[in-house]
Amino acid sequence: MTSDDAGSAALPARAPALVIGAGPAGLAAAAELQRAGVEVIVLDKADRVGSSWAGHYDRLHLHTSRGLSGLPGYRIPRRYGRWVARDDVLRYLAEYATLHALDVRLGVTASAVERAEDGWVVPWVRGDESGQIGADTVVVATGYNHTPKTPDWPGFAEYRGTVVHSSGYRNPGHLGARDVLVVGPGNSGAEIAADLADAGVAVSLAVRTPPNVVLRAVGGIPTTALVIGMSPLPVRAQDALAGLLQRVAVGSLSRYGIPKAPRGIVSQLQRDDVTPTIDVGLLRALKAGTVRVVPAVERFTSDAVVLADGSEVRPDAVVLATGFERGLEGLVGDLGVLDLTGRPLVNADARLAAHPGLFFLGYSNPITGNLRQLGIDATKIAHAVTRT
Repeated sequence: MTSDDAGSAALPARAPALVIGAGPAGLAAAAELQRAGVEVIVLDKADRVGSSWAGHYDRLHLHTSRGLSGLPGYRIPRRYGRWVARDDVLRYLAEYATLHALDVRLGVTASAVERAEDGWVVPWVRGDESGQIGADTVVVATGYNHTPKTPDWPGFAEYRGTVVHSSGYRNPGHLGARDVLVVGPGNSGAEIAADLADAGVAVSLAVRTPPNVVLRAVGGIPTTALVIGMSPLPVRAQDALAGLLQRVAVGSLSRYGIPKAPRGIVSQLQRDDVTPTIDVGLLRALKAGTVRVVPAVERFTSDAVVLADGSEVRPDAVVLATGFERGLEGLVGDLGVLDLTGRPLVNADARLAAHPGLFFLGYSNPITGNLRQLGIDATKIAHAVTRT
């Protein structure tokens, strides 16, 4: 049953496997379970597959190349180019669900995952309807970047200026500002800063922890491919090799206000959960002087943003590229499966002994490419389910 057919179809009382989330992770999990002979239903509260991608800013392209980004069983078509645009990602995900004839039930909110005598039960709501589905296997795949995160700065609640989280940013025209403070130099912040600068907007980029900035490709080779080649090496060796490439390809950014990152690329990910910032325009803007790096945000007043050096800025708008939380507390918070940051204690085929049949997919934030890893981990889950 396709998602178009399933909009108002009755939900069964039980299914062998249930996947929560119809983004790339959920679709990959469902396709691999189905390939392994397991009947599976996918639930998603949105009205389309991959809905989180539809909410991203207009400029967004995959930072990993097309060849390293396809999900199991269907490569991303060549017509979408090497660096796939946001809208083409959405087309690909819709094609993926149709090609595999996945049973995707849209507009259905899974409100909890609960233990039952014969496995699991998931209460659901769809409009005025409600019910529950029992399942032997449940895969939670609601997305790593699920809930916008905003730091609790002093005075922030009293600030009267325009503030937009990166999840709400679309393009410079939509924002309608001529002077913007972007907070956070990660991938979203860097790309939004470049997007605004290209449109002639005066941009200040607030940086607390210096990022590791890398090129999207080096010598025509995608950086992700180079990282994958290094991945069998010890972390120190990976840091050393990646750092050498970084110095040769990017060089020092201290003259532009970005000192050397406190850790190597791989160490920073493993210890701080911070991925490198892949350049898609920030370096050009820094060198042109159209993006100005400023100290971190310290606090807010009613009409200004106070930076760590005591200076104040009064932009037309503030864009918060301050990251996301997993947002799983309401769904599985009572099961004891989350760490103190709200991240699942296990991912892929790893399971907790107290909760057999419960899997999490898409919560690893790998440096080797998220979509590629989703496919690998979805296959592992399918194998684990069919072995039990």
